[in-house]
This record gives sequence, structure tokens and C-alpha cells, in this order.
Amino acid sequence: MMYRVLVVDDDRDLRLTVASALSENHFEVDQAENGEEAVNRVTAGKYDLVLLDVNMPKMSGMEALKEIKAHDPSIIVLILTAFANIRDAVESTKEGAYNYLEKPIKADNLVYLVEKALKAHRMVKDIAMSSPVVKLPGGTEFVGQSNEMKKVFSVIDKLSRVDTAVLIRGESGTGKELVAQALHYNSPRKDNRFVTVNCSAIPDNLIESEFFGHEKGAFTGADSRKIGKFQYADGGTLFLDEIGDVTPAVQVKLLRALQEKKFTPVGSNREVEVNVRIIAATNRPLEEMIRKNEFREDLFYRLNVLPIHLPPLRERRNDIDHLARYFIDKFNQAHAKNIIGIAPSTMEYLKAHNWPGNIRELENVIEHSFVIESGNELMPESLPESLLKNYSPQGVDTGRVLKAVAMPQISDDLGSNDSADDGENDSSDLVASLEGLENGFKLNFDKLDFQANKEEFEKRFLISALKRFNGRINQTAIHANIPKKTLLRKLEKYGIVAREYTE
Repeated sequence: MMYRVLVVDDDRDLRLTVASALSENHFEVDQAENGEEAVNRVTAGKYDLVLLDVNMPKMSGMEALKEIKAHDPSIIVLILTAFANIRDAVESTKEGAYNYLEKPIKADNLVYLVEKALKAHRMVKDIAMSSPVVKLPGGTEFVGQSNEMKKVFSVIDKLSRVDTAVLIRGESGTGKELVAQALHYNSPRKDNRFVTVNCSAIPDNLIESEFFGHEKGAFTGADSRKIGKFQYADGGTLFLDEIGDVTPAVQVKLLRALQEKKFTPVGSNREVEVNVRIIAATNRPLEEMIRKNEFREDLFYRLNVLPIHLPPLRERRNDIDHLARYFIDKFNQAHAKNIIGIAPSTMEYLKAHNWPGNIRELENVIEHSFVIESGNELMPESLPESLLKNYSPQGVDTGRVLKAVAMPQISDDLGSNDSADDGENDSSDLVASLEGLENGFKLNFDKLDFQANKEEFEKRFLISALKRFNGRINQTAIHANIPKKTLLRKLEKYGIVAREYTE
């Protein structure tokens, strides 16, 4: 991806030097000699980043900054300034500038800072995977347009400018951690650490130590002194995921750390002061937990100053199209394929689904279809069977689609009856290729040995499946509905070498 940068300075030599350094590092660079021209270019075109001088004729850098941010708040602006104007540069960060760069400009520092700023730019656009940038033919970019997400963007924009604690709420899979990252990387703390703690993954007896650290010998197994996540995140942001799973006893200490900016490590008498921003997230009903005395009300209000509510995908179905196309672009790069779109009937299935797993589930469904699909468009036959059972779009024979993706259950060890096909190489072809399997399979009724008969059948089934998919392990696992680990274990057990079945 080539980023588009606008360099704005009335010093022609400096403009050329900066533009040359960026061009050599694969940026697309335009130039403007004053603030007025810069604003005109930004409003007429699309830029990812603007390098902006402070003192210029016609319109100052500060005035241009305000105009640019009013037009498009997502544009990253870096201020170019002489040492004497550092105060102006610092003031500009309050108006939305990302950072400032002191003259004379060093090429290495310039490129480093621009790349770091654009990382934040990408984070804004990828917020929660809820409003991904979608690349359409012609290079057009747009973000999820639902009214629900516009409200979220507005709150994120406000919260990125202040230092208050934040509570992010939403169902699993809606992207709470990425929202937290977006807040951090677009805040004044962006140059310091972003530290994540999954509260639900830490045993109750260790969570206090995880937060605040401990001294050597503080408890059994504490063989050395350890700093906690609060101290590690000093100067940056601490993201407490699944805050609703923290015990009331630890909640008390969390509240004190939030209020007083200090804490006491486990087994210590010393207090540690920290400067850390807390962002918490949960999918649990905290109000109900407060009524049951499972969550402290004072901690709730300390976190819930300006909450962010991430809507579930089923409440913003208009964004499903945008999200799906975003994932197509992502998986085209990851899997070196060239899927160009989604069939209208496939999109009907996607929009009819209730998406209990939200964005994460949609991403998994698109990747599943991506692996299965052999054409250049995602067809209904490439979708998981679970999406096909409860909906039948007009003009689509759902029964035929289900038949195409169905695979017979062979044995409990080989998995369930959920599978999919890939167009020409579909599961029904695999079934056809196995029709002769029974003819060559002799049941051992003399011994009535179930295990021996089962193993013989499994061996012949695996060989037939490998032949069908030219010895390709991944394709065989997908279409024969066998977990890859199980397939590899079975091949080793029966001494089957997959490459021997490659044509």
C-alpha cells in the first residue's frame, strides 16, 4: 500500500528535501507552499498524512491545521518547526496534530516519525474491525457507514484527546481491544506502552500480583521480585479486558490505584506511584452485578465517565457488506488468492445470519469460504453449513446448496457432519470417489473385531480422500471434514505418505 503525503512549507529547498526523502521510501508525495494551498489540496483530494510548517504566508500552519482537521479528523498532521517555535508546535498538538519535528530535518528521523504516525492512522481506520477501510476498484476508501458506528467514532474522537478512564462495553467479538488500541495510539500517550491484561485468564490468587507486582518471597513460588502491569505501563495505557471477572477484593485495590495513582506491591511496605491511563472492557451486565454486590459501584462510576458501547453486528447489518469486502482484501493477501467479490445470494445469507460471534465470527466465515472457494467470487456453497440451514434466499435452492456441502459422518474420531465444498472440487465428488471403497473392503466377521474393521475402513477412506485432493493435507482435511491434527495423526498411524498421492 502506498500512502499519500502532502508536504507544506514556504521554503522550497526544504520541501524538495523532505519530498525526496519520503519518495525514496515509497510514499506518494505532493507539495504546497502555504497553508491556503494545503487546505485546498486536502479538500480536493485524499491524503493520509500532512507535514505542515507553522509560519507561512497567506495562512499560518495553525490555521491550516484547524481547517484540515475540520475537513477530515482522520488525517495525521505532523508539524515542522524551528527550535524557536517549539511552543507553537506543542500548542498545535492540542489542536489535533499528531506530533512535531524540529528543523533542520534529518531524513532518518523524518521517515521513522512518518511511519510511526501512519501506524496510528491505520489503527484509527481499523477500529474494532468495526469500520475497516475498504479498498474498492479505483482505490476508493470508505468506512462502515451505519449510524451506530458513527456514534462510536464520535466518542472515540473525544476520548482520544483526554486522559480519563474509559469503559468499553459490548458482546464478545465486537472488537473492544482494538478500540482501546485506537484510543491509545491517538492520544498523548501514544509513544509509551499499551499493555493488555486479560482479567478472566488469571487465577484469582495471582491477579493482584499480576496488577501490582510482588516482592521476593511474598508467597510460595515468588522466587524473585516482579513488577506488575500497572508499573510496566507507567506513562502509557493499561487495558483491563473482562474487568467484570475481577473479584471484589481486587476491585478495592484497583479503585485506589485509579484514584490515587499509587499502589503497594504484594509483600511490600513501599508505595509505587504511576501515571497510567486505564481502559477497561467487559461483556458482562455490570449494573446487575452491582445489585448482587459482585461489582463495586464506586469502581463502576470511576470507569464509566464516558462509556463506549459497541453494537453487535446484528444491529448494524448495513456494515456487513463493507466488513466482508474488507476481509476479502485481507485474505487475498494472506492466502495469495484473487477473490474479487461476493455473489448476491451469498450476501443474502450473510445478512440473514444473526452473528452471535459478531465481527470475529464474520471474519472466520469469510476465511472459511476463502479456503473452500475455487472461483473468483464467494458462492453460497463455500459458506459453513450453519449459515445455510435456517434461511433460503429467493431464487436460491438451499436444499441443493446444503447437499453440495454435506459430507457423511464416518466416525466420531473423524469429526462432525459440518463441511463445505470448493466449486468444482466439491464434497459430492469426494463421495462419488469413495463409492467403490466398500467393494474392496472385506469385513472380518470371523473375529467380529470392531476396531480392526474400523481401522481398515479409516485407512481406505483416507487414501481415497488423499487421491481425490492430490495429496494436499489442508484440502483433504477441509473437504473430508477431519481436523488437520487428527488427519496427520491417522496418516502416521497407518503409515500413509500423502505425497505418494500427488499427481
